[in-house]
Amino acid sequence: MNAATQALPKSGKKPRAARGARQPVDELPVRIGGMEYARTASTPTRLLGFDQALIWVCVALLAWGLVMVYSASIALPDNPRFGRYSPNFFVTRHALWIFLSFIAALLAFQVPMAWWEKTAPWLFVGSLALLIAVLIPHVGMVVNGARRWISLGPINFQPSEIAKITVLLYAADYMVRKMEVKERFFRAVAPIGVAVGVVGSLLLAQPDMGAFLVIAVIAMGILFLGGVNARMFFIIAAVLVLAFAVMIWSSPWRRERIFAYLDPWSAEHALGKGYQLSHALIAIGRGEVFGVGLGGSIEKLHWLPEAHTDFLTAIIGEEFGLVGLLCVIFLFFWLTRRIMVIGRQAIALDRVFSGLVAQGIGLWLGFQAFINIGVNLGALPTKGLTLPFMSYGGSAIMANLIAIAIVLRIDVESRQLMRGGRA
Repeated sequence: MNAATQALPKSGKKPRAARGARQPVDELPVRIGGMEYARTASTPTRLLGFDQALIWVCVALLAWGLVMVYSASIALPDNPRFGRYSPNFFVTRHALWIFLSFIAALLAFQVPMAWWEKTAPWLFVGSLALLIAVLIPHVGMVVNGARRWISLGPINFQPSEIAKITVLLYAADYMVRKMEVKERFFRAVAPIGVAVGVVGSLLLAQPDMGAFLVIAVIAMGILFLGGVNARMFFIIAAVLVLAFAVMIWSSPWRRERIFAYLDPWSAEHALGKGYQLSHALIAIGRGEVFGVGLGGSIEKLHWLPEAHTDFLTAIIGEEFGLVGLLCVIFLFFWLTRRIMVIGRQAIALDRVFSGLVAQGIGLWLGFQAFINIGVNLGALPTKGLTLPFMSYGGSAIMANLIAIAIVLRIDVESRQLMRGGRA
């Protein structure tokens, strides 16, 4: 008989602990995103099934964007160019796209990450086919001199928005498959470089340099996060910067945009390439600290072109002032940081593909918001990129919500693994 058995009373029952004594509990805290949700124990515990805060931030951006699209577009029918539209035309279409995008996001959320990883190359090939189709006469639509849309009856579809998701998925899948050769430059980087180059060539033919810039940054970010040698990464970055500089310098109208950005108030540019930037700055200047009030914008009254799309941030600055702009910046900062945390947690659970996808989405949304806000504030040259979740544009809204659905799927699968289940 061992000592532990001898210590028990004859009844065979363990002695009751003294009153007030602290019982040792076999449980450890589980932290998700820095917040303690539950504790592990011998009995099953229940974690939150999804990131509610992330969903509410996205809903807030969508709702605020819907209000601002209505405010920025309500006077457009007074312009002969939009004379056949009703005052509610753009906000109605925007609301319809949000509804359709929610349905697409719900469907995307049901798809396990294993399927995205398995089909990533084929999805990439499909997006290449769409980018080629948009360049075919009578298939692609020409709007303001750019051939970027495919007409699907009552709605227009922009393939470059879907290409952002497929390139991201393909780059993450490629880095997982080629993890063992990531120290060898040509074997690890050249194939993905060729893929991005092909996509870039198709986008520049539309032309859509803004989408190409975002896709290049996504691919570069995934290469860096995937562990490519730092020296190789900076070499690639230098090559990309040089390539964009050559593209800008070799294109007279792109070069003119740079000159207009440097001096938008000059007589040469104020009514030309610098017109949008100068009126965006006027709108933000009118807003001051607290804004002129919702609906009180003057610049949206046919002074600032594309006020409901690329320059919606300027209208927010005019109607809500510095406070409104800081709220927008904070929401996008929080959103980007939260998505990056979800990606880092997936990598910590040895789900490298899911982690790279989540961090790539965070990089995409954060970078595009940074570019749009920077352009509206005059900190960056004018570039046709919308503000995610907020600007008018159906294809962009759908791509943004599908991306968030994928992030939520990654988060749910990670929580299931931490709960002891299967992803």
